Amino acid sequence: MIDVDGVLIVNPDPQGWSANLERDLGISKDSLQAEFFAPHWPDIVSGRADLYSRLVPVLEKIGKGVRADTLVQYWFEQDSHVNHDLLNQLITLRATGLELHLATVQEHERARYLWHTLGFERHFVAIHYAAALGATKPAQGFFEAIELRTGFQPRDLFFIDDSPRNVEAAIARGWCAAVWDGQTSLIDLLSEHGI
Repeated sequence: MIDVDGVLIVNPDPQGWSANLERDLGISKDSLQAEFFAPHWPDIVSGRADLYSRLVPVLEKIGKGVRADTLVQYWFEQDSHVNHDLLNQLITLRATGLELHLATVQEHERARYLWHTLGFERHFVAIHYAAALGATKPAQGFFEAIELRTGFQPRDLFFIDDSPRNVEAAIARGWCAAVWDGQTSLIDLLSEHGI
């Protein structure tokens, strides 16, 4: 089980995908955070609300004529820097018979973008994401839902994530898990955990 943001996707700009949002689209990063992400993101990412139904009215207020699909396309493209080194390591492991899955906090639209547009469907068995599971990391429900979907027992799962909190939650559930820091090779990380 592989996390996406911070692991398989790593943004080279420490400010993230919206670093140049105001320059490129004329939308204030702070306004978008205050008007959209802070009040609406918890409902969207947990699957209780649709991305566009919440974004459209916000952009009518702060977007200076920018359409929702324009912003979403910009966002997804700016936040799609694939960690090809890790992906190649995963492809090598998959060739040995290891089953690869994504376990990530996403809403429906970006999950589809990751799976189809970025082509993760070619390398992974499935994407397990928050909006489809109805729970976000580090809630135990997130991990439990993945077990139910896959049929795997906790002891059969190895999970890497860049968040120590998420790794601790997976371990508490009975999964084997490790923090991904980008410095250790995946083979060495697996070996450290007896896999």
